[in-house]
Amino acid sequence: MKNTISPAKSGLLYGVFFGVIMILEFVIMYIVGMKSLVDTSAGVITNILNYLILPLALIYMGCNNYKKNINGGYISLNECLKTGVSIAFVAAFIYATFSVIFNIIFPEFTDEMIALTKGTMIAKNPNMTSAELEMGLSMVRKFMNPLIVFPVTLAMYSFFGLIYSLLVGAVIKKDKYQSI
Repeated sequence: MKNTISPAKSGLLYGVFFGVIMILEFVIMYIVGMKSLVDTSAGVITNILNYLILPLALIYMGCNNYKKNINGGYISLNECLKTGVSIAFVAAFIYATFSVIFNIIFPEFTDEMIALTKGTMIAKNPNMTSAELEMGLSMVRKFMNPLIVFPVTLAMYSFFGLIYSLLVGAVIKKDKYQSI
């Protein structure tokens, strides 16, 4: 009996779950107030969760699910890569779509983030010239553009998904035709 669910499709639910978690974190931080969370441990914890713990855990769970429940106890490194990158890509797609829509609905958010960034830059480097400050803020504005945010988010999370999938695959892979 040949399995009919591809490794990429098997990770879809985990990707959706990861994307929804990132959206909920963002909404909570927005409601609580970004200013109070940017330079605090809550911001650091959120970044560690979103870039390390959650993707690694969900890729592991997705690959393990494919191995145990779909593929009869076997998974190759290639299947781990397909599963993990699809989880990260789906999550990034959901989060990037939300981010673009959020910025369209709340255009003042971009201005708030620019003002917050400006205050942080001045606080960290009070001797910064106005030209240096404006150059830094122009870069922030560019990276808040939806045409940049969307593809960069997809590429970044897909890259992390690839790295984490390699790590997970190295640990849990079990090929069907391994020699003893």
